[in-house]
Amino acid sequence: MGGVRALAGSFVVPGPSGVAVRDRLKHLTPADERVLRAVGGHQGVLASRDLKVRCTQGLEHSAGSWAARKRGLTKVSSSRIAGAITKASHDQWALARRSQAAHIRSLEAGIRTLRHRLSLPVGAKGTKRTAGGYRSKGEWFRKSRRLADLEARHAAAVTDWRAGRVRVVRGGKRLLNTRHHLAPAGLTEERWRERWEAERWFLAADGESGKRFGNETIRVTPDGRVSIKLPAPLAHLANTEHGRYTLASTVAFTHRGAEWADRVEANRAVAYRIHLDTARDRWYLTASWQRPLVQAIPWETAKAGGVIGVDTNADHFAAYRLDPHGNPVGEPHRFAYDLSGTTHHRDAQIRHALTRLLHWAKQSGVTAIGIEDLDFSAEKTREKHGRRKRFRQLISGIPTAKLKARLVSMAAEQGLAIIAVDPAYTSKWGGQHWQKPLTTPRRKMSRHDAAGIAIGRRALGHPIRRRTAPPPHDRSDRAGHRTAQAEPGTREREGTRPPATDHAPGGVPPNGTRKRQPSAPKTVRDAPRTHQWIQHPLMHTG
Repeated sequence: MGGVRALAGSFVVPGPSGVAVRDRLKHLTPADERVLRAVGGHQGVLASRDLKVRCTQGLEHSAGSWAARKRGLTKVSSSRIAGAITKASHDQWALARRSQAAHIRSLEAGIRTLRHRLSLPVGAKGTKRTAGGYRSKGEWFRKSRRLADLEARHAAAVTDWRAGRVRVVRGGKRLLNTRHHLAPAGLTEERWRERWEAERWFLAADGESGKRFGNETIRVTPDGRVSIKLPAPLAHLANTEHGRYTLASTVAFTHRGAEWADRVEANRAVAYRIHLDTARDRWYLTASWQRPLVQAIPWETAKAGGVIGVDTNADHFAAYRLDPHGNPVGEPHRFAYDLSGTTHHRDAQIRHALTRLLHWAKQSGVTAIGIEDLDFSAEKTREKHGRRKRFRQLISGIPTAKLKARLVSMAAEQGLAIIAVDPAYTSKWGGQHWQKPLTTPRRKMSRHDAAGIAIGRRALGHPIRRRTAPPPHDRSDRAGHRTAQAEPGTREREGTRPPATDHAPGGVPPNGTRKRQPSAPKTVRDAPRTHQWIQHPLMHTG
């Protein structure tokens, strides 16, 4: 086992801390849409200005400057809208700061790899763990130029980091770049402009416990009536008292509707966001709230009813059910998905695959799902994988972050725990120790199916490698059953075993005289058996 890195311990993933539900605002009148566009545009301009001020302050931000910004926004909106805008600016700046740190780490990883490979002779062979030298002098020269470029970019990024300077695009950098590629995106300039303006609107309000229905700015009554507190410059558009505008549309949250109704009737905080889907020309209202932090169930409780080990791949989930003792039960299951196409299509594919997985888990009666704690942030650089472009695209296509978030939230609703395990060697050891023993003429085991068993055993706390069966020495009651792992050259567990007899070791009976019993004729089919059946090799409890 030399060279094997230390494995991180398995742990039960905490449940979701927030909830978000969405419903469409149907049957809006033209006046309703005009008011929504006016309010969104006005507050969007305020949000853009405040974000610019926050980014300019950088690391010199203080509570006093925050209060000054909020007072300035209150004059042209309201106190609560000013608080929501300044909080959104802080969150966006912090997100950009974290992304900047991740970008610096990525550049440092690429620089280390390039320096290592450039230090090797041209044509030097690499190993499984480290890359070798470059193939030719021309490639070496091009990579040396790239190293200089990465070092310059790293120096600029570090300078920005130390100065607290970030670069943020309200509306999204991707949508901004689409302006220069309208034809491939299938957009006209007018359609792009409409989408750009809609993305930069600000129609959101944080909840506040103790206020009527949990939100004073965007208020939704238990019967679904939606009203908005208008900013001061647009107060003349109000159609109800106290400077509010009530929409003609009503909402009804089908999903979690009872939980939402309980919160608003108790005047507990609920945050709302209104946005326009320009592609469908539809308005939506999203409600979100926080849940109290619930301590994750103990690991022993989570694995009591067995687990389902799930191996995540670029196009499917490979899942296998294991009992509490680590024995595979039944047949492998695969849940396919297609990650090509638009973002909405990929998101729907992941959601549908997880739904099928969770339904099968509930039918199987398990209490937890074991999954790898994957993170490909440092594995997608071309400096590490070189010409393996398809492999880089493969690991980049696996939605690890979105998969984790969706699986945790969806499993919590089904009463299932999620156990995260170290992903090291699961495919290698699973294929080595489980693929061949479980392959039959009627069961085709893939390496991914075997990896699901390895993940499940690690989630249960069992080693991936199967234990050897025979007792140590000559008697099982002298030192107990063996618990050591089988060595790579050890006879396989599924192999044929010699029959168990009453003879002493070496075939000598206790009286010291060798006496051979006559064998039964082969023509007698009902001859008494001289050996006992051995338990099926896979039905072990190690």
